[in-house]
Amino acid sequence: MATAAFAQGADNSLSVDRSSVAAGNASFDVAVVIVSYRTAELTIACLRSVQAERQTSKEISVRAFVVDNASGDAAAIRAAMEAEGWQSWVTLIEAPVNGGFAYGNNLGVRYAYAERRPDYVYLLNPDTEVRAGAITALVRFLEASPRVGIAGGSFEQLDGRIWPIAFRFPTIVSELTHGLNLGIVSRLLQRWTVAWPMVQLTQPIDWICGAAMMIRPAVFDRMGGFDENYFLYFEETDFCNRARRAGYSTWYVPESRVMHIMGQSTKVTNEKVILDRFPAYWFESRRRYFVMNFGMVHAMAIDVVAVLASCLGLMKCLALRRPRVPHYIRDLIKHSVLWPRNRALPAARCFRPDG
Repeated sequence: MATAAFAQGADNSLSVDRSSVAAGNASFDVAVVIVSYRTAELTIACLRSVQAERQTSKEISVRAFVVDNASGDAAAIRAAMEAEGWQSWVTLIEAPVNGGFAYGNNLGVRYAYAERRPDYVYLLNPDTEVRAGAITALVRFLEASPRVGIAGGSFEQLDGRIWPIAFRFPTIVSELTHGLNLGIVSRLLQRWTVAWPMVQLTQPIDWICGAAMMIRPAVFDRMGGFDENYFLYFEETDFCNRARRAGYSTWYVPESRVMHIMGQSTKVTNEKVILDRFPAYWFESRRRYFVMNFGMVHAMAIDVVAVLASCLGLMKCLALRRPRVPHYIRDLIKHSVLWPRNRALPAARCFRPDG
């Protein structure tokens, strides 16, 4: 069967039924990793879109690793695999716990490596569907660009609208503009805004959405995978920042098109949902990102600026009667690194190809 229960011994080795995945005859072996959490139907639709490119592209051989992050999705996904005849190229992994997005992706990558080292790793959200040639376009680009470590494409929404956004790294200035939420300030400081509308040209960027991200194995060799201390959010931002410091750039490749239904596992990025409150893990990930990438003192300064700017922004929203996520400032202060209790951060925990 192509179902792999999680098995880890004292030597950190993984047990995988290697006969479950058929080796392709194409030039480039792409390991697709999909982490599902209560998104079984979306995961199945995503696999169908991957299957379409797998059948039509002569340049790549695709094998997929689906991680059920202890959500109960495994039974439905297993049934679809059997009904569709996907056992030859899809491996289902049942994680023992819901360790978050970074944990689930690292687990899938580890299983891919346990079979054989891939030429490329392609991370996909379950709420995505790859359009024709999306995977092949990234492989072609990375083959032609050996110093690029990470690549991702453009997104379209469920209704067909284009979402051509990539991102700059968050900084103290971006926290200022986000908190103030004033049009004139945002325009003046536009070059530091995190969300970056892209033109339809292949170009370098700071980081890309982890919903569709292709990674060169050399990046894993150099620095490991995602940091599993991030439960959700900021993990791909941190990953791309670490890759840059390790000498690998990240690029936006618009020829690779992926449909993405945002905010299905959580509602933080769902534009149609007004949040009652940001989840605690969002603030915890934010805190870790700034401390790990800027240092403790700089992270403290960022929090001071963020709180003051958010207070001014809240006054504007109240005066104009505009909606604002409740309790944001209170939660920002509660989870801030300004408090000594929030300064003890564990060391990074990452997938390593050598163990």
